[in-house]
Amino acid sequence: MDKGRVFRQLHEGPEIFLMPNPWDPGTTKFLASLGFKALATSSAGFAFSRGLPDGGITFDVMMQHCRDLVAATDLPISGDLEKGKGDSADSAAETIFAAEAAGLAGCSIEDFSGDPDKPIYDFSLAVERVAAAAEAARALRSDFVFTARAENFLHGKTDFDDTLKRLQAFEKAGADVLFAPGISDLERIRTICASVSKPVSVLAPASLTVSQLASAGVRRISLGPRLTTAAFTAVRDAVREVLDKGTFEFTKTGVPFSDLQQLFSQGTDKDS
Repeated sequence: MDKGRVFRQLHEGPEIFLMPNPWDPGTTKFLASLGFKALATSSAGFAFSRGLPDGGITFDVMMQHCRDLVAATDLPISGDLEKGKGDSADSAAETIFAAEAAGLAGCSIEDFSGDPDKPIYDFSLAVERVAAAAEAARALRSDFVFTARAENFLHGKTDFDDTLKRLQAFEKAGADVLFAPGISDLERIRTICASVSKPVSVLAPASLTVSQLASAGVRRISLGPRLTTAAFTAVRDAVREVLDKGTFEFTKTGVPFSDLQQLFSQGTDKDS
């Protein structure tokens, strides 16, 4: 099965689709069992699971993480690969080749540099990186969906005009999907969708609904680190109940142990 082609067809289909972000093989298998059609890694989710901040994972470790998640499901997985292997256009291309080798159906690369003094790449370099990544993706033997991310709004640069300019340039440079996480205003999202011809992905905004995003022209909704933070919230609230009240009411609403045991027993070697 060409997972890249399956992943691309989701973007071309008649319905908007949701793409949740597991952070380990267990959550990958769990989310796959709930009926989603594609998954994506979460740089923050994985980093937090390792006790590290977002951005604290090396590229090689991130790629091994991607291989682990790919091995846990038959669903297409897109890799959240942050800025990729390095800062140059060549490193962006190398990132695509590494992503394919890991079994990913697609990946995203950001224009966030990781440099706190200059967090967003200059426009020309950002476009060069996208062009190199897009060219690499087209050179692969299998279909591969490359997402270009404009990170302004996640890093204190709330310049919508610059963000839109970048997305339009990324489209011309060959990106398959366009993504500006952090924008949650419906009219701005609508403007982005009307200003480009490639599919637009959004990071699920707390104030909007799936139907509103669909009506605005969005093709894909990523949950990013939302499920990871929800899991930490559930643990925090359960512990606070135990420590503050001395009760265990939270155990009444959890996923039954037996359900998880059954799910994770499927396909395992009982003799190992």
